[in-house]
Parts: sequence; structure tokens; C-alpha cells
Amino acid sequence: MAKELLQMNDISPQRWLALGLLGLVILCVIFIIIVPLVSMGLENNQQKQELIFRLKKAKQVVARKDSVLANIEQIKKKYLAQNYFSTRDTEALASADLQKLIKSAITEAGGQLTSTQVLPGLATENGFNRIVVKVRMSGDMEALRSVLHEIESSRQIMVIDQIDIRPVRGRRNRRTRKIEPSSKLNINFQVAGFMRKSNE
Repeated sequence: MAKELLQMNDISPQRWLALGLLGLVILCVIFIIIVPLVSMGLENNQQKQELIFRLKKAKQVVARKDSVLANIEQIKKKYLAQNYFSTRDTEALASADLQKLIKSAITEAGGQLTSTQVLPGLATENGFNRIVVKVRMSGDMEALRSVLHEIESSRQIMVIDQIDIRPVRGRRNRRTRKIEPSSKLNINFQVAGFMRKSNE
């Protein structure tokens, strides 16, 4: 037994060097080949799981497509029923409707419509065409208030812009030769309505 132990202790330095080199080669193989392969496998597995998750989500979205389209149609119907914008196909028809509404408001308020003029339309960033009508009318302050209230409370969205109010000069009294005050006003303003673009 002692003899064998002595023989084991007599292992030459060359053998230790060979064993050390073998261990080094094994470690190199582990770090250069096996560790990257395991890491790549884990990464691929993670990507696979992520793709499976995305695929499930996409399938869920596709499965809800019909209900989403039905909801969109319902929203469109409600939107059209609210009449916030002109549903006419052309700017000419939309501006004619706007002029008719303005004329009706002025007549009902007891004012006098002098003229209406359609100004060139303007496309907005939100997918609508802005229809603008320039209005000239005369009447007293109460008539103006009624007209503005009628336009403001209309179901359609309308914007009043560039309003100009000027008093009408009173007539001269023949007896006193003084100018009598007048409650009549000359009023100019623009009314803008909106219509959907034809390609919407």
C-alpha cells in the first residue's frame, strides 16, 4: 500500500501539465461552445414565447373584427343622425342650405336680409370642408340677438366670424331739423358651417 502511495506521489510534472491542459481545453470548450449554445437556446426560447403571445393577441383581434366593424357602423350611424355637419355631397348644396337657414333666422327675428355671398371653401386638417357665407342684414339689436341665438343653437356646428355692427343714421325731423335717433343697425358677418369631404 505504501508502495502504491509513493508511486502516485511520483507523478511527473509533465503529467500534471497534461492534466492541466486537458482541464483548460474542457473549460474553453464549455465557455466557447456550450455556454453560447445554451444562451442562444434560451434567447430563442424567449423569442418563441414572445411570438406565441403576439400570435394569440393577433388571433384575438382578428376574432373581434366583426364586432369592431359592427361598432364602427353603429358609431357612423349615430354620427350621421346627430347632423352636426352638412351631409350634402357638394359645397354648392351645403352653402345653399346654410344660406336658407340664415335667411329663415333673419326673417323670423324681424330683420331684413340685404345679401348673402358664398366665399371660397377651405379644407380643414380634420377631414372637413369649411363652407363660409358672408351675410349683410339690417334690424334692431333684438333682431340681431335672435339671429345669433338661432345660429348658435342650431344642431349643425356653425361659427360666426368677422361681425361688424354699424348704427343706421336717423332721419332729420322736418319740424325740429334735428336728427332723430334710430335703433336700426347695419350688420355684416360671416357664418361658417362644415361638411365632410367627398372622399370621407
